[in-house]
Amino acid sequence: MSRLKPRERDAIVQALRAGVVPKLGLRHIQVGRVREIEELVKDMDRIADGGSAIRFVIGEYGSGKTFFMNLIRLVALEKGLIVMFADLAPDRRIHATGGQARGLYAEMARNLSTRTKPDGGALASVVERFVSQAHRDAEARDIPTGSVIRERLGHFEELTGGFEFAEVIRRYWEGHENGDEDLKSAALRWLRGEFSTRTDARKALGVRTIIDDASVYDHLKLMSAFVCEAGYKGLLVGLDEMVNLYKLTSAQARNANYEQILRILNDVLQGSAQNLGFLMGGTPEFLMNTRRGLYSYEALQSRLAENTFARDGLVDLSGPVIRLANLTPEDLFVLLANVRAVMQNEGNAVSDAALEAFMAHCSDRIGEAYFRTPRNTVTAFVNLLSILEQNPGTEWSDLIERIELSEDGGDDLTDVDEDTGARPSGDDDLVSFKL
Repeated sequence: MSRLKPRERDAIVQALRAGVVPKLGLRHIQVGRVREIEELVKDMDRIADGGSAIRFVIGEYGSGKTFFMNLIRLVALEKGLIVMFADLAPDRRIHATGGQARGLYAEMARNLSTRTKPDGGALASVVERFVSQAHRDAEARDIPTGSVIRERLGHFEELTGGFEFAEVIRRYWEGHENGDEDLKSAALRWLRGEFSTRTDARKALGVRTIIDDASVYDHLKLMSAFVCEAGYKGLLVGLDEMVNLYKLTSAQARNANYEQILRILNDVLQGSAQNLGFLMGGTPEFLMNTRRGLYSYEALQSRLAENTFARDGLVDLSGPVIRLANLTPEDLFVLLANVRAVMQNEGNAVSDAALEAFMAHCSDRIGEAYFRTPRNTVTAFVNLLSILEQNPGTEWSDLIERIELSEDGGDDLTDVDEDTGARPSGDDDLVSFKL
């Protein structure tokens, strides 16, 4: 394992204490999920080879969905893909009529990442890379750069919205050539989906359309084609918190979003999409609830149904649905050991006996559910190590007996349902461990 940098250590500790996934240093704490990762790596290779892929990452709250998706995100970057990730929210969804779909696209575009800019904000550098390549090609052939851009993006005009997309790229080059920063900025705003009216776009760029709610998926396909023209291998789109679609009160709005998911699924499974992949993270009820989940839409249920032969320990990871398996006790021990290595020096690290005692305590208090929701267990362990670090002389054995799970002021660990691993009703993100 590579050496842990102080910046990575701080990012990991702060994120784990807050119960969220660190964006840096995932390799230092990753355990388990080997077969699932192998399957997703094959997907990344397929996308890079001109194919497409779609996966629904399904797991309980706190089971590691976001961690797993971020790990695949890093794999995609290493494979030379561009990634666009965003969380769904009440004001961000796949299909809408009030700007929510455009808002989702804008969030993904702001988070667009490359291997050299993994934290997002890489759209400008991708466009710069494309126009610079076009300029070098034009100089070598002794023709105008604009002609090369038109030539390389000529096939875009056959795609929905492609003519305007290509025109915006040409306008960016004009701004680059003439030192017009306002024109370059306007072009990037258009590509990020930040224009809300066609009038503003026409004044700024001379184009008659914008990225709106109805054209989000079409522009994702355009973006995948564009990044390939810029020298990248393809585009991976990640959408987390898909449970927000399940929570929509309007059946019409839910079905419209599920129809859009069906369109994406059909394109991918039929081979209509190229160099494009989708990762969608959600809970079991988002997938399987027959009244409000994906299974409520018959066409999706038939396409996402489990392999009937996958029984009695047999697994099939080739389908679109990836169900995150529970961590084994051995995996969880390695995970806690990795967290210990991140937070403590070898000289003052707690012993393996402390890890075993902590796991036994969790098992006694909340049962086997703590394997399904490692986020809560890891957060508690980070809090324990923080107390030991800041209070020299304190014994871990004294602290373990005082661990309590608190929600809004003091519920016990036993409030977690042993059968489902579900947390009590309310705001899931407010659940935290106290020492």
